[in-house]
Amino acid sequence: MENFEREELVNMVIAPYVQKATALCGIKRHVGGNQFRHALSTYAILIDYHYVDQVLLKASVIHDLFEDVKCVSYDEIRNLDRDGANVLLLVLEVTKKKEESKDSYLQRLLEKGSENAKTLKCADRISNLTDLHPDIFHKDFIRRYLEETKRWVIPMAEEVNRNMLYELQDLLHRREALLKFTATIWPFQKKHN
Repeated sequence: MENFEREELVNMVIAPYVQKATALCGIKRHVGGNQFRHALSTYAILIDYHYVDQVLLKASVIHDLFEDVKCVSYDEIRNLDRDGANVLLLVLEVTKKKEESKDSYLQRLLEKGSENAKTLKCADRISNLTDLHPDIFHKDFIRRYLEETKRWVIPMAEEVNRNMLYELQDLLHRREALLKFTATIWPFQKKHN
């Protein structure tokens, strides 16, 4: 970590966002754990890629908040600190609207999303692909998720961060290989998702 990155992180006030994100503790994930841990994983991935933009990092901690819980208002986020309004805008940008299909949501992000929105979506997808296990998710779901990643998220990574692109490609390759392998040992997998 460079000194300027360290200084940005030292001066960042993240605690109010982490406190809001604790509402995600009650939202379980199929892989175990909860959405709060996923939010912190997304945050950690961004730091790992040397992102120190305070709005991006704060948004990463609450990026699923409005999709997963109803107990937090826009005004609460807006009023957390001086970055609150911009954090809210970024979170809303990466939030799937109820009327959007998954494809139209990802297409919107790819075609109209800000650089920060695309970067956040790439970190989110890295976290999700890391948790995509064939003993938990049905192979058809995994195949669809991998195809969705290739179609929409890979082009985002090509635009915003080559290293994230390489990690996403590696995760895709590994998950595809794992699917082939598990097909030989679990040929009659039950539908789970």
